[in-house]
Amino acid sequence: MLKLTKKVLVRLVLFLGGTLFLLTGCSFPGVSGSGEDAIRIASQSSTESQIMANILAELINHELGYKTALISNLGSATVAHQAMIRGDADISATRYTGTDITGTLQLPVVKDPQKATQIVKREFKKRYNQTWFPTYGFADTYAFMVTQETAKEKNIKTISDLGKYAAEMNAGVDSSWMNRPGDGYKDFSETYGFNFQRVYPMQIGLVYDAVEAGKMQAVLGYSTDGRIKSYKLKLLKDDKRFFPPYDCSLVVNDSLLKKYPKLAPLLHRLDGKIDLKTMQSLNYQVDNDLLEPAVVAQQFLAKHQYFKGSDKND
Repeated sequence: MLKLTKKVLVRLVLFLGGTLFLLTGCSFPGVSGSGEDAIRIASQSSTESQIMANILAELINHELGYKTALISNLGSATVAHQAMIRGDADISATRYTGTDITGTLQLPVVKDPQKATQIVKREFKKRYNQTWFPTYGFADTYAFMVTQETAKEKNIKTISDLGKYAAEMNAGVDSSWMNRPGDGYKDFSETYGFNFQRVYPMQIGLVYDAVEAGKMQAVLGYSTDGRIKSYKLKLLKDDKRFFPPYDCSLVVNDSLLKKYPKLAPLLHRLDGKIDLKTMQSLNYQVDNDLLEPAVVAQQFLAKHQYFKGSDKND
């Protein structure tokens, strides 16, 4: 008889919940304050996105007393963007420069972080009447990783080092990355000059289980993922700077900022306040310690006194 750990059971429940959401498909579920006056905050299905959405909701509720509704588990940046355009959401909790430049804006890959930020800020304002806020302080980039044992045994520290053994390795990668124009697998192989024995596109949450089980020898995950610590993985340095910047920010419809003038200064409290290690830690508390994103968000803000005194003009 198969013995299911608590962690596996939680993942199964989350998967089934997401499946039911897709099957019902009627409307976005508001977790709290679902009235017409509620500020609707959209998050994607990742742990990180759900934590950040809860941080925004808690900050707004606590400091301004406004009602909020969480629109959770949106499958991609494209879905979140369409929710904003249709008026089904007012705030996107997590948007990434690299993803929106090539995806939403359909522009060529930009690998300079400052230039990428300038482009998304300008284009989102011009095309969609949306404000792209400054980064939270972390970039959730794609990152290749191996187990600590593999890294030590083969002396692998960089992606270039990985190339010496790639022909004998199976690699699990995020399915959305495989065919991305400009920074997908084809361009990656050309830049680094090697191919893996076989590449398996899969849902991002499964790559960590696959490498731990030994089914994959290398995986492509996200640099802020709490499971990196859980599974004791080694992040490999992108020594050829192939992957574009994926600085994370929130995006807000300008109509909302006009309706609530106090909102922009409040949201700016989070500018640059969450670095890579902090985000990894917050993700770890959910993925490994199995705390609810809402609990992690509340504890984080309370620890930092809701970043009082950090308000600034929009």
